[in-house]
Amino acid sequence: MGRVVLLWMLLCASAQASELMERLAALEQDPARREQAYAAAQERVLLCSKCHGKDGNSTREHIPNLAGQNPQYLFDAFEQYVDGQRTDFVMNQAARLLTLNERVNIAYYFSQQKVLPRTEAAPDKALVERGAQRFASVCATCHGANALGHDGFPRIAGQSRVYLTHALQRYRNKDPSRAGSPMLAVAALLDEDDVSALSAYLSQLQP
Repeated sequence: MGRVVLLWMLLCASAQASELMERLAALEQDPARREQAYAAAQERVLLCSKCHGKDGNSTREHIPNLAGQNPQYLFDAFEQYVDGQRTDFVMNQAARLLTLNERVNIAYYFSQQKVLPRTEAAPDKALVERGAQRFASVCATCHGANALGHDGFPRIAGQSRVYLTHALQRYRNKDPSRAGSPMLAVAALLDEDDVSALSAYLSQLQP
């Protein structure tokens, strides 16, 4: 029974990813549909704006930017909150209030927003350099040379140091709410100095 359930979950995830890509491709090919999706999302992002900002630029240091994020990653995150693979009280509730189409529209909407420079104090140059070297050796394969992400891998460039530090520490500590993430294995390679350096480096990367 366990294998059957696992197979069913994998098939569902594959079907959802396929449907998402088909919907996003349709939006890219049809300007009218893009405008409709964008307009529809503007009404629903009010649900997200108090924490993530209406334009996807987070209003709180411990909450991530969604602006400029990869739509596939955003949609995948939505689905993981809907089915409980990722646990966060606010996000689990919010995601379940949205229809599939609304989740697609919101993912597209935030992907089109511009990431704004943060007003954080400039990190130590030596720390940034160490972070750049560590990023190139451990993170760039998945997140891209400029940390902009691609496909299902998130953009992490320009996130706040507070958020990045907390996120990496949760993975290092094997937080149950992140069970199954490939980041658990990656974070196991990092020590606290690596976390500080990576957070400093990534936070100062601008579009």
